Formats: sequence, structure tokens, C-alpha cells
Amino acid sequence: MKRVICVLLCAITLSANAQKLGDTLKKDLLTAPDTVKKLHSKALAFIAPAVLIAYGASSFVIHPVRQVDYYVHNETQITDAGFHTKAESYFQFAPVAIVYGLNLVGIEGKNRFVDRTALLGLSGGILGVVDFGLKKSTHRLRPNGDDYLSFPSGHTSTAFLGAEFLAQEYTEKSVWYGIAGYAIAGTTGIFRLYNRDHWFSDVVAGAGFGIISTKLAYLVYPYIRNALTHKDQKGRTTMFMPSYQDGTVGLSFAMQL
Repeated sequence: MKRVICVLLCAITLSANAQKLGDTLKKDLLTAPDTVKKLHSKALAFIAPAVLIAYGASSFVIHPVRQVDYYVHNETQITDAGFHTKAESYFQFAPVAIVYGLNLVGIEGKNRFVDRTALLGLSGGILGVVDFGLKKSTHRLRPNGDDYLSFPSGHTSTAFLGAEFLAQEYTEKSVWYGIAGYAIAGTTGIFRLYNRDHWFSDVVAGAGFGIISTKLAYLVYPYIRNALTHKDQKGRTTMFMPSYQDGTVGLSFAMQL
């Protein structure tokens, strides 16, 4: 009997949460232009990730930088040759999970669910194109010799994308959210070094690409959002958005009545 009651309570809770989520999405979609004003990245904020990317790229042409890769690799071999973990496969997603976890327990971020999720998707799209293109074109052998997809570190770039995402959404609440996200991302990069999956310059560049992908998303998203949503002469909000149903891709239209 207790199990039946527990199942019923869980079902009721899920139903209530689903209804709440549906109402939130509907509200967000019809008031999206109000949130766009908050989504801006300052130009100076791009300097740090650009420096990280430049350092990583310089390892292909500047011998002393490449020597640092070999030095760090040798040190990890000496200090902990038997180290092996898969923790970074989970750590890389932790900052993003924290964002949605905080929202789930009622701690609101800077932006609403729809805008936040669209920003994350845009960040991931930018990073995915960059990572895939560079891994194929640079053709760098991993320290462990597994393949020629070493540059840049994908795990690290994903982790730092999430860390910047967490910082963008919650630093206004507390700076410690940003610090926690970047600490997790840094740990992910260190694990990639100790697992012999990447060179030091791969990890540094990966951090830069992850950060700059999120910053670019926050920079260009307002223009994309405003292009897809607008108000008519009567002040009603209208919006176009992609849809997918029964194997058919289409375009849906919504208007605030």
C-alpha cells in the first residue's frame, strides 16, 4: 500500500511540475523580447579567452611553447604514472547541470528558461563547429597515441563553455557560482592531462574556445531573438520558431492575443 501511495504522489508531483514548466515556457515565449536587453557581453571580456586560444595555437609554430607541452607531459608521467579516471566525462557537464539545478530549486538566473536554453544551444553549436573543424585540420597526435584528434581538448572546451554559462547566469547572485564553475572546468582540464589524452596547449586552447563560444552566444543572441520575435502595431508579441512533428520539419507561429 505504501508503494502505491508513493507512486501516486510521484505521479502527481511530475504532473504538477510538467504543468508549471508548460506555463513557464508559454509565458517566456510570449515575453521573450523583454529579456533580450540583458544579454550582452563586453568587448574586453573576449581578451582573456583570445589569449588562451592564441597560446594553444602558437604551439604549432613556436618551439618553446611546444616544449612546455613535453615538459608537462613528462612531469605527469613522473608524479603519477598510474593515474586513470573517467571523472572528466561527468565533470565537463557539471556547470550546466548546476545552472538548471539551481533553477529547479527556485534560484532564478539572469534569464528565463527559453532564453537560457537557446543560449546554451547556440554556444554548443558554435563550439561544435570549431572543435570538429580544428581536430580534423590540425591532425595532432594525442600523448597516449590513440588518434590524431588532440587539438583542442573537447572535454575542456565543453567544461569551460558550461563554466562561463554558469557565470553569465548566476554571478550577479554570487561570485562564488562563477568560481565554482571555473574550478570544476579547470579540474576537467587537469584530468585530461593526467590521463594522457591531451597536451597542455590542447587544454589551454580548449578552455579559450569554450569561454569564447559562450561569450559569442551572449553577444549575438539578442539580434537573433529580436529577428525571430517582434511586436506588431498593436503591441502584440509575435514569434516564429522551428518545429518538428511526425518526421516533418516546419515553422510554427505564435502571437500574444
